[in-house]
Amino acid sequence: MSLMTTEQVADFLGVKVERVRRLARENLLVAKGQDAQGEPTFEKSDVEKYKELAQRLGGI
Repeated sequence: MSLMTTEQVADFLGVKVERVRRLARENLLVAKGQDAQGEPTFEKSDVEKYKELAQRLGGI
């Protein structure tokens, strides 16, 4: 299991950190836990699947 921070997800998806937080809040990208600062962490495979699906639907 490989976890990514909010910042890593934002870089991977090419979006701002605030957008990643909103995706997590709206349960479009499911967080697996929280880091020491209370930020959500995400499973790398889930982020990759989300990116693939978003690209198929017309973009992130």
